Amino acid sequence: KKPKKKSPKVCGYPISIFFIVINEFCERFSYYGMRAVLVLYFKYFLRWDDDFATTIYHTFVALCYLTPILGAIIADSWLGKFKTIVYLSIVYTLGQVVLAVSAIHDITDTNKDGTPDNMTFHVALSMVGLLLIALGTGGIKPCVAAFGGDQFEDHQEKQRGTFFSIFYLSINAGSLLSTIITPILRGQECGIHTQQQCYPLAFGVPAALMAVALIVFIVGNGMYHKTAPQGNIMVKVTKCIGFAIKNRFRHRSSQYPKREHWMDWADEKYDKLLIAQVKMVLKVLFLYIPLPMFWALFDQQVRFGGLTIQPDQMQTVNPILILILVPIMDSLIYPLISKCKLNFTPLRRITVGMFFAAMAFVVAAVVQLQIDKTLPKFPSNSEMQVKFINAVNRDVNCFKCFGEFELAMEGSSFPFSFPEGTRNTITIVQNMTKLFEDITKKPEQGANAIRFFNGFDTALNVTVGDKEIGYILPNNMSEYTSVKHGDAGYWIRNDAGLECFVKQELGFGSSYTLLIPPTLTFGGKCSEGIQKILDIEPNTISMAWQIPQYFLLTAGEVVFSVTGLEFSYSQAPSNMKAVLQAGWLLTVAFGNIIVLIVAEAATLEDQWAEYILFAALLVLVCIIFAIMAYFYTYIDPAKIEAHFANTEYGEKERKKSLEMAKKASFQHQDEDKKGSDSSSDEEEESKQSKM
Repeated sequence: KKPKKKSPKVCGYPISIFFIVINEFCERFSYYGMRAVLVLYFKYFLRWDDDFATTIYHTFVALCYLTPILGAIIADSWLGKFKTIVYLSIVYTLGQVVLAVSAIHDITDTNKDGTPDNMTFHVALSMVGLLLIALGTGGIKPCVAAFGGDQFEDHQEKQRGTFFSIFYLSINAGSLLSTIITPILRGQECGIHTQQQCYPLAFGVPAALMAVALIVFIVGNGMYHKTAPQGNIMVKVTKCIGFAIKNRFRHRSSQYPKREHWMDWADEKYDKLLIAQVKMVLKVLFLYIPLPMFWALFDQQVRFGGLTIQPDQMQTVNPILILILVPIMDSLIYPLISKCKLNFTPLRRITVGMFFAAMAFVVAAVVQLQIDKTLPKFPSNSEMQVKFINAVNRDVNCFKCFGEFELAMEGSSFPFSFPEGTRNTITIVQNMTKLFEDITKKPEQGANAIRFFNGFDTALNVTVGDKEIGYILPNNMSEYTSVKHGDAGYWIRNDAGLECFVKQELGFGSSYTLLIPPTLTFGGKCSEGIQKILDIEPNTISMAWQIPQYFLLTAGEVVFSVTGLEFSYSQAPSNMKAVLQAGWLLTVAFGNIIVLIVAEAATLEDQWAEYILFAALLVLVCIIFAIMAYFYTYIDPAKIEAHFANTEYGEKERKKSLEMAKKASFQHQDEDKKGSDSSSDEEEESKQSKM
């Protein structure tokens, strides 16, 4: 075995790992920063509906966790981890740049109206960018963690374990900062002809960070220990498994003696070392079968609270808690458990992590029940809702008959009928009525939906904060405008240039109709003259109620995911470290696929019931995994490989000595034969001379 390259050390840790940790921080900033605004980009730039945007998003995430197997095969079989990381990082950076370019609306905005004229171009470019990103981030993902583990010597198991914790911290530090910064960048306005939300900047900064990650990684080149690839290992493994299955099938009769393991049926063709390595990998991959269920729950945390009480900032709770919990687990909880003489093995940690995630969803269900009590009742498919706003100073008679409404006012009648499943507002102004459709769902991400009804006798120009709604004609309603929580300000201007300012304090998730009466007096503040009609009440449950479920889920993630990374490395043979890391990451991909399947097949109307269903499924999976883990025997791959390597070396030496002995024997026989032949020749010559 080739000795590892001696890298300079700091506090017992190779300096090379610091380049790897910084690289991971920048790469995760790039990935999570892009992902933080991706759904919004789909919805508000590409104009996709919610369902399609969510489907494409989860498909992209699943692809990011399917491609690691490709990167692992390239690294372990062909290029090695270092070159694989460098080459695929270039692909990754290119993908981020392409995505940023796809978000520049001015490229196809030929008429300069702020809307791209060739949306197909932007969609195609963004899909190419996302495919390159999925290939890049997925391809390097198993290599970086395994490459970091390679920097440690065999006796540095404790330092290696600490490295995986620091590695996971760097992931979440990058995630935290990008989740805070990228939405702020998106909120800026940019553009050549028209100012729009700045998606190019929101995607461009992550692209720059990915370039930084690549440069930092290359700078540390001279200090890395690099494990050489050992041929196309996956092809060898696949052929070995295939031969074992075929050979076992051919010898399925009871007359053939059984073998200890089914892979031993490959013994006739493949060496014992390869068979032992395949056994190691298959044992671990078998354990991974139940694990996607954890990720199916974890990747749904954005749905906690049904998006009814969760503003953007709640996305930062998870990485903040990870930055707190990882050091606490490593320096306090695990040592304390060890002092209590409890054998808290890696597989037991993974089991506990799954149980925590299940409990998080139980808590989420309880919180959701409380939220549901405060939500407005929206009409079902067989119902309708109608609201009347009387903007005149007289009585109006209203009649209802089987879904049809009729208003009677000063001898005139106004009949209305509505389609089922709709919410509507009827506004009565002077001698007429106006019908408008209401908002049909709770505003998302803690925003508020505001609209204006112009009861004035002339058109009015309305501005909400820095967003200009434009002119509203007399006796007409504006579209809903999304307004953030806090103090909101509205400017109302008439044709004469006179204006008035309306101030309103908004909570989270409310909806208002602001009625501008015909008696409005312009000049200065006119809040008292505006009638604020509440359509949907703001959220009354504090966001703090979500913290327990985030805490439980994050604690589960720390115990589950950090342990999984370390376990995958420690139980993998030397020539398949990246492959087994990819196997671990595949569980994340299958978790996202489960989410997609459940989202399509879900028939539960109540969100809390869906949470309970997922929690129950994970508890069941947790029990199955605990039973599987009970029968798992931990191994030291290095010792097993050394044993088989020495055995095979001894066998080869024995065969070699036998062959040499045979050759020497044959050579001696040849010499004897030659000697006898020469003596016979001499005798013959002597006889002939005598004759």
